[in-house]
Amino acid sequence: MQKKERQDIIVDEVRVNRNVSSNYLAEKLKVSEDTIRRDLNELDKKGLIMKVHGGAVSTIQKLYHYNEDVVFNKEGKNIIAIKAVSLIEDGMVVIISGGTTNLMLAKQLPKDLKATVYTYSLPIAMQLSEHPSVEVIFIGGKINKKSMVTVGIDVVQSLSEVVADICFIGVSSINIANGLTDEGYEVSLVKRAMIAASDKIVALATSNKLNVRQNYNVCSLNEINTLITELNPNDNKLRNYLLQNVQTI
Repeated sequence: MQKKERQDIIVDEVRVNRNVSSNYLAEKLKVSEDTIRRDLNELDKKGLIMKVHGGAVSTIQKLYHYNEDVVFNKEGKNIIAIKAVSLIEDGMVVIISGGTTNLMLAKQLPKDLKATVYTYSLPIAMQLSEHPSVEVIFIGGKINKKSMVTVGIDVVQSLSEVVADICFIGVSSINIANGLTDEGYEVSLVKRAMIAASDKIVALATSNKLNVRQNYNVCSLNEINTLITELNPNDNKLRNYLLQNVQTI
């Protein structure tokens, strides 16, 4: 097998499975782990995968166009998106943060919805550009190449001039003690600005994000009006959030 063919298979494996181990790839492709490590280094430099200790993870979030077939937990995210759409009314000013769950929300917006949407997510802005009745305002700034969102002081300043009815925040992690936290400092600052600009805050979180903590604070739990997951609102996993007076849908 030629190196190009082998590396194409590696990229496909990572995109489909979201993360793969070097050992798995070595066994599948019948080559040494040293060969796999060299392949992963090359593919990482090209931006096709992200090399991590022991293997690789997907960088599908970097793509200009998301392939829905490889969106992790697509079914759960669609359930969340459908629930979230019920909170949007004609004439609203809406802020939507980044992430594939919010991308699913953008795809689910009714075609007759008339609203104004601010977003710092390039994929979401492009998705909404196809919507016939939604005014889309893309908040420009420095692009975070990992998540394809804009960050920096220009984004924060732009948001300080916005007064939104509702904000849909994508969740990297949420727990009772720390509220919403994020893995990136600059993204956390932008999310804080989105929250400050909005009357109502809706957190969209697949259940694997519950009871997890990242490094950078976004907001406390009491700043969230509604938490939407793919779970039944009465699921035991959400009990502690209900006890903190967080509405769950």
